[in-house]
Amino acid sequence: MTSAPPAPARIRTPRGTLIRPERSRPAYRVPTDAPDARGAGRGGPPRIRRTSALWRDATALAAGTIMLFVTALWVLNGGLGQLATVGALTSVGRLTGLLASALLLIQVFLMARVPIIERAWGQDKLARVHRWVGFSSFTLMVAHIVLIMLGYAAQYAAGVWATFIDFTFNYAGGLLAVAGTVAICLVVVTSARVARRRLRYESWHLLHLYAYVGVGLVLPHQLWTGQDFVGSTLSSVFWWSLYGVCTGSVVGFRVLLPLWRSVRSRARVVDVRQERPGVTTVTVAGPGVHRLKASGGQFFHWRFLTGRGWMRANPFSLSAAPTGNALRLTAAAVGDGSARLADIRPGTRVLLEGPFGRMHAGTRTRDKVLLMGAGVGITPMRALLEALPQRPGDVTIVNRASTADALLMHDEIRALAAQRGAFYEPLVGRRVRGRDSWLPADLRHLDDTEALLRVCPDVAERDVYVCGSGPWMDAVRRAALDAGVPSVHLHIERFEY
Repeated sequence: MTSAPPAPARIRTPRGTLIRPERSRPAYRVPTDAPDARGAGRGGPPRIRRTSALWRDATALAAGTIMLFVTALWVLNGGLGQLATVGALTSVGRLTGLLASALLLIQVFLMARVPIIERAWGQDKLARVHRWVGFSSFTLMVAHIVLIMLGYAAQYAAGVWATFIDFTFNYAGGLLAVAGTVAICLVVVTSARVARRRLRYESWHLLHLYAYVGVGLVLPHQLWTGQDFVGSTLSSVFWWSLYGVCTGSVVGFRVLLPLWRSVRSRARVVDVRQERPGVTTVTVAGPGVHRLKASGGQFFHWRFLTGRGWMRANPFSLSAAPTGNALRLTAAAVGDGSARLADIRPGTRVLLEGPFGRMHAGTRTRDKVLLMGAGVGITPMRALLEALPQRPGDVTIVNRASTADALLMHDEIRALAAQRGAFYEPLVGRRVRGRDSWLPADLRHLDDTEALLRVCPDVAERDVYVCGSGPWMDAVRRAALDAGVPSVHLHIERFEY
């Protein structure tokens, strides 16, 4: 249990009183020949691994090429020629169905957690792309169903309902397609923000797996009866190859690779402790954990083999930089998976999937860094504080909490900041009411951007790493952009489901 921090000092400003929490001053100057200081001086950027945008551009280009190629196949198979005939609705329905199928497969690929793709995009961007692709494919799928039903009903003088019944029971794969559509609709409905807020993470995660079931059931009817499949060798080769790549990615990167890494790491729980009521720290270790090549600030999907709930992985960030063969996580009890952490016993086997995320030193582009965490979001910031090469004054870390007792790892971060020569800013207080702000209510008289500049006057010259609740991160992002921080130097990852 961390002790409560002392009362913050108050500083008079032209616009009012700014609460300035205690600031940990550098305890020493890092020698220029220190291992973590080499290359981090003012003469140039730190010599650490950079994450290239090559794979991000390549995947975006590949997705666009797939969509164009699908459209070209539709044209080659007579799609344009039918637009001036009675089959116009059916032809457009074929195109929307093909595009929906392509987006569904791209969606599956994005869900496969291919390491090089995940590292290139980052969790935040990948989640937004995943969401956009998902809703786009669903919209096109609905358009496909409506247009096909209307088109066939018009061509054969049958009612829409009669056409639907005929397709469902008399066409190869029709019943499977209907069942798959229902599964995908369930996933889409539960992915809406309103629904997500009402669902536990475990329930949402289980329902979200129906996306795989839906894709597996929807696509076969195209292979068996689709004009763009059965009548073209090129189309068949293209689509089967696309299916194979996506299926192989899911099996390989979501099942086989995590299983192999977990077996090789032989990770077990070695320590469990309560930071405070509802917050638990778990340390795991194993002779092969170092082979996972994790970095401070990243996260894993963890499965603790306790006999209940182990089938559902939970994403938890590292709360300390990896040391040798040990990893540490700290999580608040906000769901069944995180609540069970307190009951885990030392010796429990652990299955690890990861590491994931771009919240690590390899994405750093500047000498100076601002780390901002709210609530349990401070845990990857604390790991980054420990992992970043730095000199005194290079790093400022902000720890935001609603009360002093809720400041996670306060004493630990304060001591680490003093050791590393960083500035530490615990910022305490209930959230400002009436506006989206990252500030506590005591600072409501300050503009978000002005307050950020007072906490970190040279923020425009820094990389900014942010972790916390979605609205809080959005408020920090707006303030940072207004303060002159280019978006390329903002590192934000969302772990909300």
